[in-house]
Amino acid sequence: MTSRTRWQTLVTIALVTGVLTWWVLERLTSQGTVLPEVSWLVGPVELLIAAVVLSMGWAVRQYLRGKRPSLDPIRAARTAVLAKAACYTGALLVGWYGGQLVLRVSSLDIEINAARAWAAGAATLGALVLLVVGLVVEHMCRVPPAEPEQDVRGTHA
Repeated sequence: MTSRTRWQTLVTIALVTGVLTWWVLERLTSQGTVLPEVSWLVGPVELLIAAVVLSMGWAVRQYLRGKRPSLDPIRAARTAVLAKAACYTGALLVGWYGGQLVLRVSSLDIEINAARAWAAGAATLGALVLLVVGLVVEHMCRVPPAEPEQDVRGTHA
C-alpha cells in the first residue's frame, strides 16, 4: 500500500512550478516572444475530470461502508491510483497556470492581458479543484485497519 499524499508536498510542487513558469515566461516576454493563450476550455475540462474522479471515489466509499453490494478490486485500486495522479497533476497545473496568471496580472495595463488573466485564473481554479478532489478521493479509498483477531478465550492473539 502506498502512503497518503501529503498536502505539503503538493504545495511545494505548485509553488516551485509556479515560480519556474513565471520566471521562464517573463524572460520570454522580455525577449519579445508572444506567449500562447490559455484556452477558456481548460477550467471546465479540469472540473469535468475532477467530477469523474469524485464519482469513482464515491463508488469505492459506498462499497467500503457496505452500501454497495460489490466492487471489482481492480477498479478500487485504479481509483486510488487515479486519485493520487489527480493530486499531483492538479499541483503541477496550479503552478503552471498560476505562474501565467501572475504574469498576466502584473501587466494588466495591456488590454489583451485582462482576458488572458481571466482564462489563466479559471484554469488555476480548475486545477486547484482537481488537486483537492484527488486528496478527498484518496481519503475515500482508504481501507480501515483490520481489527486484531481474538482467540477462543476472548483475548487478543
